[in-house]
Amino acid sequence: MKKLFTLFALIGIMLNVESYACNEEGTTGIVEDNNLNISMFDKQNKDMSEEVFNKVIDQVETVYAPIVSEMGGKLKVVRKWSDGTVNAYAQRQGTTYLVSMFGGLARHATITPDGLALVVCHEIGHHIGGAPKKAGSMGGAWASNEGQADYFATLKCLRKAWLSDDNKAIVDAMEVPEFLKTSCASKFQDESEYYICVRGGMAGDSVANLFAALRNIAKPQFNTPDARRVASTDHNHPAAQCRMDTYFQGALCTVDHREDVSQKDEAKGTCYAADGATDGLRPLCWFKPARM
Repeated sequence: MKKLFTLFALIGIMLNVESYACNEEGTTGIVEDNNLNISMFDKQNKDMSEEVFNKVIDQVETVYAPIVSEMGGKLKVVRKWSDGTVNAYAQRQGTTYLVSMFGGLARHATITPDGLALVVCHEIGHHIGGAPKKAGSMGGAWASNEGQADYFATLKCLRKAWLSDDNKAIVDAMEVPEFLKTSCASKFQDESEYYICVRGGMAGDSVANLFAALRNIAKPQFNTPDARRVASTDHNHPAAQCRMDTYFQGALCTVDHREDVSQKDEAKGTCYAADGATDGLRPLCWFKPARM
């Protein structure tokens, strides 16, 4: 009888818990598996504290908890400040949409508060970021793939989360590359939209620099886009420059943040070349459009 109960319990877990660790089999999280551990006593990131960690998460969670609720789910952000893991995860437990955030990632020297916000948005993006989806074992079909979660972060999520911020004051305190300023100015005449574009680009710069640091490669740049073209959509982690390009293009897309993406139609709510868009497109270094 005890063995039968255990069997049913295991089946229940398999049916109700869908873990998706943000990449191809054998890797985990927003970045690949790594052994890096940054303790609470490490002071390499002067801009990050437990208070900032929670404040950043609060801002995004407050905006997206009701949105997830409207979609039939319950958003739960698990905050593991004391854990030195340099990663973040998205999981499903029935209708609970889990996001796990770790202090180790937040404490990495490359991560700004806005970079951390982008990571939260990326993980939420796996849950509701739209097509293309990553199908696979462990129920992965519910999850937007890596590139789409990246795109969603600057295309929709950060724009919603930062809508009421004094974005001009925040951006004015940053050292922003001229190329990013010029690019955002060319797409957005409205001042508030311009500053959110710049801020989103700088958040992407932070996270892309994390990828580069972990891989020990040169930092990606806004003006050196990845020239590769995939034959079919890559559902796994793109290269660091390709991901930087994705954040940048998401920030540049002029489609209103209130126009939702679709969980089935990859064009809806996005900048899409077949519909006439020329900028803000998902980079072809990971994305192969269904319509040309």
